[in-house]
Amino acid sequence: MVNSLNKCSTNETAACCCVDVGTIIDNEDCKASFSRAFAERQQAESMLARLTEKARAVESDPCQIDARIDPQDNGFVLDADFTFCCQAETLIFQLGLR
Repeated sequence: MVNSLNKCSTNETAACCCVDVGTIIDNEDCKASFSRAFAERQQAESMLARLTEKARAVESDPCQIDARIDPQDNGFVLDADFTFCCQAETLIFQLGLR
């Protein structure tokens, strides 16, 4: 019988082959991006206001929000980037959008 605990990588604990949180949340990716098309500009503005409110509820330091609403053939496209001070806040924000 082969012991499967010996097959764990260096980033896993031998007790359960669990991955260390530090290997997943390493503060490398602190930006969440959002893009969606809307029929009317007001809908895009309303969505941006809701997203901004959600970001402000999560942030510990001010979240940098870069957003634009561009006219397209059939309406408007909202593109927004939310840059948080840490990756955990980014994940919390993204999970809150689901």
